[in-house]
Amino acid sequence: MATWTDRYWNSADGLRLHYRDYEGPRDKPPILCIPGLTRNARDFEPVAERYAGAWRVICVDLRGRAGSDYDPEPKHYSPPFYVADLLKLLDQEGIADAVFMGTSLGGICTMILASTDSDRIAGAMLNDVGPELCQVGIDRIATYVGKDVEFSSWNDAVEQLRERNGEVFPRWGDGEWQRFARRVCREGKDGIRFDYDMKIADNFRSATSTPAVDAWPAYRALAGRPVTILRGEISELLTQETADRMVAELPDDAELVVVRDVGHTPNLEEPESVAAMDRLLKRVTERLD
Repeated sequence: MATWTDRYWNSADGLRLHYRDYEGPRDKPPILCIPGLTRNARDFEPVAERYAGAWRVICVDLRGRAGSDYDPEPKHYSPPFYVADLLKLLDQEGIADAVFMGTSLGGICTMILASTDSDRIAGAMLNDVGPELCQVGIDRIATYVGKDVEFSSWNDAVEQLRERNGEVFPRWGDGEWQRFARRVCREGKDGIRFDYDMKIADNFRSATSTPAVDAWPAYRALAGRPVTILRGEISELLTQETADRMVAELPDDAELVVVRDVGHTPNLEEPESVAAMDRLLKRVTERLD
């Protein structure tokens, strides 16, 4: 198992934020892993297992998740604040650019950052997210985000998560569900619970109830660098139509990979995902040479 060091940085508004730092060479861009809305650094254990050592791998907990401070101002749980936090981390570590691997919300942050600081991005993987999001997928997320649950045991957590999400990951066996439960939940004095601030839901519902802004310019700001788009074959958030347009918008840079029999989101352990990440990093390396 790849080993890491728990490290921290401070946001501009004084929050102590956590990341896992897996050692690797400092003479090339690190891999910066940014999780989804309710998720955390543990989601990227498969990435670290495969690439740590050959690459430095940094897996962040966004504010309000896992080892990072919860924000006393729930309205700050929004992409502009997350992006500012990420830029501060890069500056603290003296990182000029990184290979951004963003799952869902993490991909949104990547596109927003590209719109203002594209030179910080050496390459990007957008995991089941794009500049247009399907309302069906947004509605599904709304059914569970911010709903606190106490599980009676880890086995109870596994079974409840399997019951809720079985249609998203129809091929998963016991091992996958066990790992999933350990990644999304924590065990503490208050029992086994989801590992994020439930107040994240407040801003999510506010943001998704207002008219969507045109995010295509932010996506197009990724032009000129390797981009990989992962799409779960049965995803309800990123449609095939949007994914196809993403490739058409960046025909010289973007590769689309569809992960079969997976919904929102691929967990980066699938053969298609692994091969796609390998190709992305190869393209980044070739541009560095």
